[in-house]
Amino acid sequence: MARRGNSIIKGIEINEIITVLNKAYADEWLAYYQYFIEAKVIKGIMKDAAIAELQQHAADELRHANMVADRILQLGGTPLLNPQEWFTHTNCGYEEPKDFDVVSILEDSIKGEQCAITVYSQLAEMTKDKDIVTYDIVSSILADEVEHEEDLQALYDDITEFVADIKKKLN
Repeated sequence: MARRGNSIIKGIEINEIITVLNKAYADEWLAYYQYFIEAKVIKGIMKDAAIAELQQHAADELRHANMVADRILQLGGTPLLNPQEWFTHTNCGYEEPKDFDVVSILEDSIKGEQCAITVYSQLAEMTKDKDIVTYDIVSSILADEVEHEEDLQALYDDITEFVADIKKKLN
């Protein structure tokens, strides 16, 4: 634990920060797996573009898990050690893909990003002016999550507009 580093934290308990970071850590691992498995099972029109996006997002979520784990350790805490704990500590949960259609997968992924945006917005608000290091980390992750939502929404819009145009032309 970084004693001098932790001494800069003001107005918030370190254990509270560790608790919320462990919840975010659980979310990141579940998001990583969600993107990983969705990229494997996805089917349908423009699936290659969706696969590329899902694989990139999986890599980003794994990077986020690393960043959060490192911060938990800096604060003197321990990241969740058992994957089963991810399900009891998660903010956003895990949605097992049931419909492998590209549109359904993208809808589920967009919902996941929206949850992550909410979580990291709350974390940023909680740590602002109290724990600048955690604030910087969660702000960086939040920027990625906002970009992920935009990327997924743009792909979703492209696919649904393309399908709608084809349906018009067939009628």
